Amino acid sequence: MTNNPDQEKNHDNTVETPVEDVVDISTQAKETEDLQSQLDKMKDQWLRAVAELDNTRKRAQKDREDALKYAATNFSRDILGVYDSLARAADMIATVDQTSDENKGFIEGVNLTLAELNNIFARHGIQRVDPINQPFDPNFHQAMFEVPTNDVAAGTVVQVMQIGFTLHDRLLRPALVGVSKKAD
Repeated sequence: MTNNPDQEKNHDNTVETPVEDVVDISTQAKETEDLQSQLDKMKDQWLRAVAELDNTRKRAQKDREDALKYAATNFSRDILGVYDSLARAADMIATVDQTSDENKGFIEGVNLTLAELNNIFARHGIQRVDPINQPFDPNFHQAMFEVPTNDVAAGTVVQVMQIGFTLHDRLLRPALVGVSKKAD
């Protein structure tokens, strides 16, 4: 064997490192671990902030669309009274002498006005809920009374007292209906 210190190795083939270097490496490893932990925490906070911002943007977009879509809800409810009056006038026309020249102009005016109001409703997404002979749906109908009958299935709308309306997919006014029940 030679006594050259450069060639000497431990019996387990590892090179000895001074203690100061080991302490310095472990301190650096801990600092690196702390920095990585802080980086992960900041990345998580950033991702959450980006997601919250995106959700806020989507919510604001939906609110804006709903505001445009349903802005005329109160006005639409108010105008339904005018529609009801015109519809009653149109129904009453059947009892009026339709051969008279004076009555012809009146009848034509009422029918044209009602037709125009229906066109305006269609353009703005206002739709009629006329549920005659349909199953009762509490989301769109308000039951006013029950009619005992065996002619139709129980729970069927057999009479409409007042037509209901929706604005797009929201109910403006429920239809006031009479619902069938089994006769005793």
